[in-house]
Amino acid sequence: MNLLYNFAIHCYVLAIRIVSLFNPKARKWIHGRRGIFEKLNTQMNILRTGSSRYVWIHAASLGEFEQGRPIIEAIKQKYPDTKIILTFFSPSGYEIRKNYEGADIVCYLPADTPRNARRFLDIIQPDLAIFIKYEFWYNYLTTLKLRHTPTLLVSAIFREKQIFFRPYGQFFKRMLTCFEHIFVQDDFSLKLLEKSKIAHASIAGDTRMDRVYQLSQNPKQFPLIEAFKGENDLLICGSTWREDEVWLLDFLNKTEHPVETRLIASLRHKTIIAPHDVSESHIQYILANLEVKTVRYSQANLETIDDAQVLIIDNIGMLSSIYQYGKWAYIGGGFGASIHNTQEAFVYGLPVIFGPQYHKFKEAVDLVAQGGGFTVHSGAEFETVFQKLQDENTYNTASQICLAYVERNKDATEKIMSYIENMFIN
Repeated sequence: MNLLYNFAIHCYVLAIRIVSLFNPKARKWIHGRRGIFEKLNTQMNILRTGSSRYVWIHAASLGEFEQGRPIIEAIKQKYPDTKIILTFFSPSGYEIRKNYEGADIVCYLPADTPRNARRFLDIIQPDLAIFIKYEFWYNYLTTLKLRHTPTLLVSAIFREKQIFFRPYGQFFKRMLTCFEHIFVQDDFSLKLLEKSKIAHASIAGDTRMDRVYQLSQNPKQFPLIEAFKGENDLLICGSTWREDEVWLLDFLNKTEHPVETRLIASLRHKTIIAPHDVSESHIQYILANLEVKTVRYSQANLETIDDAQVLIIDNIGMLSSIYQYGKWAYIGGGFGASIHNTQEAFVYGLPVIFGPQYHKFKEAVDLVAQGGGFTVHSGAEFETVFQKLQDENTYNTASQICLAYVERNKDATEKIMSYIENMFIN
């Protein structure tokens, strides 16, 4: 099975090389790994001091980085001399966070071959390795175990259909035994591990909740958005895709004829759209299909937003702080592969609405079950839910459910750090 796995890794790399000829993301994946060992060796020689600990933290992409970030910052705060080596698998994580100041080295993870794993670990020689949520690389994990390097998996979440828990999944299950401890997000994941005789696990929760909670305590302020909102309630549509916007724009256009559509409440709210794709062509698509007065944030001023109904955020990086101004949130992506981050919205007590593809995210599943989140399958269903949330009692109940959920599920970082501190002491 090892031979088959390694053959598959080589085939995967070859496939990316071929795709890189015409795909920019694949090209970055290949180019970012060129000469990586020489660069890493140079960086480590500069970094290495006799008294420092070295912690390797691996994140697949940007979302996993945000889950790992509270741990990185907690380690740095508690142990300032510790050196952090942060690796990414995906260009979408590395390209955005390659200059992250919380890590001493940020680089791509070389492909998971036996030789690469040995060479990478020979260079960085970590005292501790932490994998975020998933990314199970057999050669790295087994090499870490052979070298007796403590390795943790944090913010993990498991599902019954994953290959680890299949009768034919013993090879992959072996990777779970390489971790010294697995911190899972929920009781169901813990029970799956226990049923599979993986005892070195406990519930800590999702570290990303700590990150969004921390940000919510001191969010960036945007006076222009405050002015746009004025005395109105604000619907924030975050990370929307074309599949969301097809009906969402139609809904917003109905504010032109509130009596006919019976969406009288729509006169009392304004809307912010922060699309996932902020390319010029996509922004123009949104503008072309809206009949209400709409302004782009990059072109907005106090005059242009005075009577605007919709504000389009045509940049990346503002959305998580913008939710502070909202009353309701629609989270995009649920009519495609999967929804985007709901935590950034409901941490402020905003009831969250999203499409049907949300089951990969525990917090979304939980909030739907508890009444703080609402899933819709069409624009008509969205209108029904939105109208329902105009009722003050219904809204307040949903909002309090969201805030209570945050309170119950934060502090995962503290639990993980307690384990790390004991490890460092011993």
